[in-house]
Amino acid sequence: MSKSSLPEPYPCPECQAGMMRPRYVTYFTWLNDELVIVPNFPAWICDVCGRREYDTRATAWLATLLNPSTGKPMAHRGTSLRNPHPPDSSSRIPKNKS
Repeated sequence: MSKSSLPEPYPCPECQAGMMRPRYVTYFTWLNDELVIVPNFPAWICDVCGRREYDTRATAWLATLLNPSTGKPMAHRGTSLRNPHPPDSSSRIPKNKS
């Protein structure tokens, strides 16, 4: 990876002295009573005060993966599978009586 493809650092909103730089860290979070550990998680880290800001796309992706309803079919609430507009009898093709 070339230096030109790395995101540009920006001033730290916490200490205003350091720069937030992209790094890969180990992310820890609790899911109910289980500790979830994610290595190589993208984050922005201040080089002076150590403030961490996690990548928003990565946290959204992780939340989707950890969501207990991920992969389950969605329940249809109050919807009918029947056609709400049945075809009118004049548009039906007559059956062959042979």
